[in-house]
Amino acid sequence: MGLMVNLDRPWLQRLALRAALLTRGMTLGVRGVAIDGQGRVCLVRHTYIGGWHLPGGGIEPGESAPAAMIREFREEAEIVVAPEGGLRLHGFFLNPGALRRDHIAVYVAPAFTLSGPKRPDREIAQSDFFPLDALPPDTTRATRTRLAEITAAAPPAELW
Repeated sequence: MGLMVNLDRPWLQRLALRAALLTRGMTLGVRGVAIDGQGRVCLVRHTYIGGWHLPGGGIEPGESAPAAMIREFREEAEIVVAPEGGLRLHGFFLNPGALRRDHIAVYVAPAFTLSGPKRPDREIAQSDFFPLDALPPDTTRATRTRLAEITAAAPPAELW
């Protein structure tokens, strides 16, 4: 078993991110937008950072960005992307809050199913669907911005 560290304090989160970045030249991640037939979007709440976020995570060595997003949807929200629908790339963003080395690809899943309810685990405290006009109050600014771009068909910004 690995050592588990509780990163519930912002300074610990920043320290862990900086330590991870020291070992990598650049980090690449994915986030995904899954809006169901009722106009609700899937959001996740992590165990190690506050707020509600789009599902997603890091791209593993040798893994494509779409494959990473499909994996993250399944791991974080029990979302299974429909093979015929695939994923649509919304944008690629620089996250200036992460030492200007973190880049995030955002994908939209036009068709998906749920394999079952997502049970809390070490990483995900909760996963749920919310109406686009009634997001939880602590939904992150970046999440709200990406959703506004997608639902209003606005061009994506450069920064996360």
